[in-house]
Amino acid sequence: MPKRVFMHIGAPKTGSTYVQNVLFGNAERLERAGLLIPATFYAHDQAMTDLRQVPWRDPELYWTWERLLERFGRWPGDVVLTSEGFGAATAEQARRAVESLAPAEVHIVVAARDLWRTFPSMWQQSIRARSTWRFEDFLTAVEKGRFDGFWDHYTANRMFRRWGDLVPPAQRHIVTVPQPGAPQDLLWRRFAGILGIPDGICEPAEPESNPSLGAPEIEVLRRVNDALGDLYPHRLPYQRVVHHHLLRAVLQQRDNDMRFGVGLDRAEWVAALADEQIKELQDYPCHIVGDLAELRPGRMCESVSPDSLDDRQVLDAAIQTIVGMITHAESLQQQLQRPPGMLARVKRGVRRRLVS
Repeated sequence: MPKRVFMHIGAPKTGSTYVQNVLFGNAERLERAGLLIPATFYAHDQAMTDLRQVPWRDPELYWTWERLLERFGRWPGDVVLTSEGFGAATAEQARRAVESLAPAEVHIVVAARDLWRTFPSMWQQSIRARSTWRFEDFLTAVEKGRFDGFWDHYTANRMFRRWGDLVPPAQRHIVTVPQPGAPQDLLWRRFAGILGIPDGICEPAEPESNPSLGAPEIEVLRRVNDALGDLYPHRLPYQRVVHHHLLRAVLQQRDNDMRFGVGLDRAEWVAALADEQIKELQDYPCHIVGDLAELRPGRMCESVSPDSLDDRQVLDAAIQTIVGMITHAESLQQQLQRPPGMLARVKRGVRRRLVS
């Protein structure tokens, strides 16, 4: 069994994609340095859905929690497990995970981001996961106490209640997400410090690996989700079709310059929530990497809501999306029509020219 296991459990929308890209992109280098990132990101993600037994998990998943543990059972060094979905586990599921890792020394790593940026990011993430609720409905549900799951799934405070109490204080780590304008690799350097990764081992990853959508684009996706009905009810089929052919191929390729966010009418509410969150974390015995003050919103300014767009704006975005999908479909058709073996011949020709 490994000496130490670092469980990076979330929260979602705290730069986890960026950190995971660095980890898995440098897995071989890290393994030579004694730190194992077992299997692939999808293995960690599937093991998370198995551990939590979520209804939207792939019914034919290969990687169970136990199978992932078997993958590194004989590793003598340190191990990192990472999925922003781990943090939403129940107290019982978290206990099962930590106990199954014994006798390894388990470290819980949680990232936290200010709520002013978290609210729109979390809502967008839910739309990307097939939800259909409006942005204002989401904010009202949180504000009125009708969506307690937000705090359970997206804040370090609640995650520590279920996960942190299972390990000694020295093995609880919270990483604060830097405010805009900070060095691009600062978040990674904070994670690397917890894991004991020296400078120079890892090649950096692109800092923006999961670009956000603008207000018209996310509203188009929300309406598409509504029109899909019961089509693609499970997460993986939805990702393979809608994410691949609509989200990544078209919507993320647009300018997305009409940003959306929480209105200034809720600024005092968000600031008060931030103060409560900071106070609770200050009182919780854990290793803080960064500055809890970064959880206080920085510059708060007025922004548009996807709900406030008129039909012409949404229609224009939808038409441009159709044009983008036509172009994407044409590209796929050209790939299918390419003669067998053509790519190999092109590669051989390039090699000959390089040699000569």
